[in-house]
Amino acid sequence: MTAQRNVLAFVMAGGEGSRLNPLTANRCKPAVPFNGKHRIVDFVLSNLVNSEIYSIYLLVQYKSQSLIEHVRQTWTMARFMPQHFITCVPPQMRNGPEWFQGTADAVFQNIHLIETMKPDIVAVFGADHIYRMDVRQMIDFHIQSGAAASVATLPVRLAQCDQFGIVEIDDNNRITEFQEKPRSARPMPGSSTHALASMGNYIFNADVLLEQLYRMKENGTSDFGKHILPSMVKSHKLVAYDFDTNHIPGTEPYEEHAYWRDVGTIDAYFEAHFDTLGAAPKFRMTNAQWPIYASPDQAESAQIENGVINRSVVGSGSIVDGAALDHAMLRRSVIVERGARLEHCIVMERSRIGRGAQVHRAIIDQDNEVPPGERIGLDLEHDRRRFHVTESGIVVVPAGYFRPGARHHALPAARPAVRTGLGRLEVVA
Repeated sequence: MTAQRNVLAFVMAGGEGSRLNPLTANRCKPAVPFNGKHRIVDFVLSNLVNSEIYSIYLLVQYKSQSLIEHVRQTWTMARFMPQHFITCVPPQMRNGPEWFQGTADAVFQNIHLIETMKPDIVAVFGADHIYRMDVRQMIDFHIQSGAAASVATLPVRLAQCDQFGIVEIDDNNRITEFQEKPRSARPMPGSSTHALASMGNYIFNADVLLEQLYRMKENGTSDFGKHILPSMVKSHKLVAYDFDTNHIPGTEPYEEHAYWRDVGTIDAYFEAHFDTLGAAPKFRMTNAQWPIYASPDQAESAQIENGVINRSVVGSGSIVDGAALDHAMLRRSVIVERGARLEHCIVMERSRIGRGAQVHRAIIDQDNEVPPGERIGLDLEHDRRRFHVTESGIVVVPAGYFRPGARHHALPAARPAVRTGLGRLEVVA
């Protein structure tokens, strides 16, 4: 059924991501790296492309250059198929010198794209979640229900209601109430502990969306969750799509069914990484039937001279030389020198962990040369004087904090990035 419909997608990729600071000090939230070689935005784009939705506009705003470069290098579409594109669109300011004032205003500022493309269906999706989803199944549900708009939903604990749009539904999944981030909410049917939350993914009939956007502009409002969807509950048929019913081919029995994470905080971002580790992870990054695409990788293969490695990811171009890695995630071109120990860590591109350094429950952003003997995550009071430390004790070292010539330390001469020969490797189950 979906194949017979002309679908246009807008991805809301303008998020500032202030709760992810300092990881978002120089990049927007969707551009933040995830796992060994991806960025957060790759999940929604992969879901759309795997769902055979190829007309995609990314609405960008804050600190968008790294995101634009990533899309340019990774998400190129064939030039001889004009309806196949992934294009970054900044604020057009057609109605005055204003940035996007809200999610709906972002689409309204680009309403000419809808009017030019003349789609049947418009998908409006967020860009900052970790999940797999077959969007075609949601569109089919939307069409079969005869709805004007559909909202993807999943249960969340009542204590988390102030972080989500919360919907109430009748026996036919029709939305009877929509509240954006309420302080409290009633439990969903069949539960005393959870409410039904919006995932920030919407499907609209194109004519209804155009009508609502023009009405929104007349009313001076600007947001889907705060304004448009709550007002449409009374005038249109809105339905809740149950994300739990979405089936993804290739999902293994050990994976968490309907896995979805909002990685809007350092703690949530950190924990989601470790959901992907191990032989039976909650969320398996490798699924040949529903891949999450990443940027092209021109780096050499990783090299491990020797070391003790337990449940870790070693990115391409990385070198581990006599170090201990326990639940460590190394992105591209990371060097870990002899005697270093990494426990529950994320280390980003082009970083070096010096000889004998110890890093525990930390995120090391890119282009850092952690000096020999450095201790991070073992004395949180000392770390708080230097870095951002979350309430749960995760330390975040900003990009380039440790670098040659910086006043924080004196680095020894860099070791060669080429290794010859292979030593002993002990792999711990």
